[in-house]
Amino acid sequence: MAWKPTDIADQSGRTFVITGANGGLGAETTKVLASKGATVIMACRNASKAQPIADAIPGDVRVAALDLADLASVREFASQQGEFDVLINNAGLMNIPFSRTADGFETQFGVNHLGHFALTALLLDRVRDRVVSIASIAHKQTPKLWIDDLNYENRRYQRNLAYAQAKLANLMFGRELQRRLTEAASTKKSYAVHPGVSATDLFARTETPLDKISKPFIKLIGHAPHKAAHSTLFAATEPDADPTVYWGPNRLMQSQGPVEACPSSKISRDPELQRRLWEESERMTGISFKF
Repeated sequence: MAWKPTDIADQSGRTFVITGANGGLGAETTKVLASKGATVIMACRNASKAQPIADAIPGDVRVAALDLADLASVREFASQQGEFDVLINNAGLMNIPFSRTADGFETQFGVNHLGHFALTALLLDRVRDRVVSIASIAHKQTPKLWIDDLNYENRRYQRNLAYAQAKLANLMFGRELQRRLTEAASTKKSYAVHPGVSATDLFARTETPLDKISKPFIKLIGHAPHKAAHSTLFAATEPDADPTVYWGPNRLMQSQGPVEACPSSKISRDPELQRRLWEESERMTGISFKF
């Protein structure tokens, strides 16, 4: 029988930090966790816009400012957090025009991967249970990981490939973090999941004519945001979920369906490339993990 949110046990006494929880899958995840008794910290770039959303969700839901495009903000947010149970690296940008973060990183890679990499490193000693990183079926769209030019210094920017590279990095980071946790004999776990395809606001922020037509099309092939959040909720709450499995929907080319074990690209499974990405991420952010 397929897993469903009603299978989630009582989460009273547990605290979840969710990045980008003010809309889309983050908001759906927050609603379910709060309904199960959890305390949820919505870590959002614009706290004032996030507060009304938090206020409308019954339960213990709090808002904190976090801008993943600025490592100073990441450090400030991390310095204010005590111990909690689960970190959900959910926030993301998709297929946006070229720009750079406050620290000079290409924005999709900087926000989707490096911001979360730094955040996880700074918070890992306070995470009691697990880290969940949200990847995407789009990770398969890139033919390689440009490990020597992750920041687009020497190649032409292609927004779709930049997004695919960032999502590939999310998946590889989740796997490499689990490998290092195991090596350190830690009881903490790291999961990588994907939500399938869903008509969230990600499809309306590319600043192209597609913004007006993509969401209706996506609704035809994907599934509703509350269903797309299932893989995140499963990995965040299921006690016996295998952290070495890439969890997500598998139907219709992985665009929809119940949570299952999913295949991923050959590149994403390359342990040497995972290690090199980790080392480059430490070099770029200037932030290292302590196990």
